[in-house]
Amino acid sequence: MKYQFQSNPGEFSYRPNLFTNAIKILVSVNFGIFVLQTISNAEALFFPLFGLVPKMVWSELMIWQPITYLFFHGGIWHVLINMFVLWMFGSELERIWGKPRFLKFYFMTGIGSGLITMLFSLQSMTPIVGASGAVYGVLLAYGLTYPNRQIYLYGIIPIKSIWFVIGIGFIAFMSSFNNLSQVSHITHLSGMLIGYLMLKRPFQWKTFWFSIRKKTLEYQVLQKEKKLSHIQKIEHDVDIILDKINREGFDKLSKDEQDQLYEGSRSLSRHKKKD
Repeated sequence: MKYQFQSNPGEFSYRPNLFTNAIKILVSVNFGIFVLQTISNAEALFFPLFGLVPKMVWSELMIWQPITYLFFHGGIWHVLINMFVLWMFGSELERIWGKPRFLKFYFMTGIGSGLITMLFSLQSMTPIVGASGAVYGVLLAYGLTYPNRQIYLYGIIPIKSIWFVIGIGFIAFMSSFNNLSQVSHITHLSGMLIGYLMLKRPFQWKTFWFSIRKKTLEYQVLQKEKKLSHIQKIEHDVDIILDKINREGFDKLSKDEQDQLYEGSRSLSRHKKKD
C-alpha cells in the first residue's frame, strides 16, 4: 500500500528534522542489525535465538525474545516499510510526547503484541520477527491524535488518517483468519489494541507483569501435570504387562506387548535419569 503524508496547516505545525532522537536510534539499530544478519547470512541461527518462538519462551524461558524479536526482520522490504512508517508517523508523536514517553509506548506495544501473539500459538516453533506490532501501535496513536490529517493513498486518493488506521486495522483483523499467510496479523492487531488501551487508560506495570508471570507459571504447571500424567500411564501399562509375565511367562506376550514393555521401560529409565 502506497501513501503520502500531508499536514493540515490549520493544525499543529509539522516542520520535521529528518529524524527525531528516538526515531533516529530505532531506525539506526534496526538497519544495523539487518545489515549484520544479511552479511553473516545466519538467519537460521539468529531467528530461533532472537526471534519470538512461543514454545521456546514458555518452555525454555528465553524471556529476552519478546524484546529482541522487534529488531530482526525477514527481508529488505520488511525492514524498509516498517522503518519508513515509523519515521513517517512516529516523528510527530515523539515531538509532542517527548522521547521517554514515545519509547515507552513503542516498546510496550511491541512487547505486548508479541506476548499476545504467543498466547494464540503456545506450541509454535516458528520464529516471529519484526517491529510491526510496535509500528501498528504508533500508527494507531497517530490516527487518534491527528484524526483529520490527510493521507494520499497511491499518491492520489485523499483519506483522513483515522479512516486509514481503521482500514488497515480491519484488514489486519480479517487477515488474522488466514492461516496460510506468513505475516503475523495477530501481532499487528495486538499492537493497535494495546496502543488504544495505553492511550485511553493509565497503564499499571505491576498488574501487567503479575498477569504475565501468572500465565507463565500456569503454563509450566500444566506442562508438568501433562508429563506426570503421561508417565503414570506408562507405569500402569508396564505393570499390567509385568503382571502377565508373572502369571503366564514372557513367552506368552504378543509382539505388541513386548514392544510396549521395551519402549515403556526406556521412557521410565530416561525420566529417572533426568530426575
